[in-house]
Amino acid sequence: MLNVAAGGTSLGAERARAIHDACRAVADAADVDWLAQSKSFDIAFDGDPDALRAALHATVRDDWLLDINVIRTANRRKKLLIADMDSTIVGCECIDELADFVGLKPKVAAITERAMRGELDFPSALRERVALLKGLPLEAMARVYAERVHLNPGARELTATMRANGGHAVLVSGGFTYFTKRVAAEAGFDSHQGNILANDGKALTGRVEDPILGREAKLEALETTVARLGWSADDALAVGDGANDLDMIKRAGLGVAYHAKPIVAAAAGASIVHGDLTGLLYLQGYREDEIRKN
Repeated sequence: MLNVAAGGTSLGAERARAIHDACRAVADAADVDWLAQSKSFDIAFDGDPDALRAALHATVRDDWLLDINVIRTANRRKKLLIADMDSTIVGCECIDELADFVGLKPKVAAITERAMRGELDFPSALRERVALLKGLPLEAMARVYAERVHLNPGARELTATMRANGGHAVLVSGGFTYFTKRVAAEAGFDSHQGNILANDGKALTGRVEDPILGREAKLEALETTVARLGWSADDALAVGDGANDLDMIKRAGLGVAYHAKPIVAAAAGASIVHGDLTGLLYLQGYREDEIRKN
């Protein structure tokens, strides 16, 4: 199945026709099936996916801002959503915003970027960044959450729609439980996991408590959750943007790179580059009238 979704632009009939013609040139392609008018459609096809991708690459212009993915039709709708938090469900990196309160955001953000690209060992990079926050008053975390942590568009619709169809949502983050607890409640996740910032009751001590939740722990969260619920990894949709999301993305039946670093986009089975989180619903074949608001 080919899924096409618009990101910030209207997906009109002319572009749909051009994509359909490109599909039919290399495969036995069914008619365009609109999931959401001007937003997303499917094209069922029988043919070589690589030939199809090549034909679309030659047809679709970059300025069309489309997310185009080949998706397996079997078990398309997933039961488990397991999602990264920072730069996935919310639009910032919380640790970078905390660092802004001690005047170290550029330094910390540079380390975060390298860690998310897979260039640094995640636990070591996390400890290094947290050490720079030593002495930060606890009130700063409340300010960061209130002023700078905002759900990405489609977050509530994603969890609400999957829950309405029997799904379960888990938020797993290499960030901190102070934020995962609040984001999970705001976005509608069933549970959350993150790292714990040590404090003395007034300020951060510059330490993160062990064990550190990173790449391996995210994979473990996926596997233990599906086992507990009587499902399999093929029933899971995993989404994230950084290198510490790679293992869960590779293991899930549908692994999606969301506005991701190159190392993640190259490894994921599907990718959202232009659209918002409702694109995860279109990838599963949900139609516009099935999408819940909360």
